[in-house]
Amino acid sequence: MKHLAVVLGIMVCVLTLSAQNKADDIVGYYYSVDPFSKEGSQTYIYKTADGKYEGKVCWVENVEKKNFLGHVFLKNLSFNVKENEWQNGVIKYPGKSGTYKMYMKFDGENRLKVRGYWGVAMLGKTMHWTKESAQRVQQ
Repeated sequence: MKHLAVVLGIMVCVLTLSAQNKADDIVGYYYSVDPFSKEGSQTYIYKTADGKYEGKVCWVENVEKKNFLGHVFLKNLSFNVKENEWQNGVIKYPGKSGTYKMYMKFDGENRLKVRGYWGVAMLGKTMHWTKESAQRVQQ
């Protein structure tokens, strides 16, 4: 009986660590094209001290938009193990009014589906971001 408790304890730890590692898969740099301006940018997604995920602008194609560098525009994302997606976040498009609910999920090895919506997920916009290995250099 004692051995069963130890085995179950180890299994719970392994499953918890596995889910946490899966959740951290989102951390990194992503290239996207803005659906409004059609200009490229790069976002850095990171984990906060409270275990949520945020994203900030770290590179912009249009040098006139350098003032957006460092702007945190994704907040409060948390990983849902069952759905295999990051949910309950909010997105504030730099330079646009309004805050939108959002979720993210991988729909390819290095492709992140980002869905921002107002009210219900049906009323929104989907973008696809490509994961990159490093931060781009700003001109």
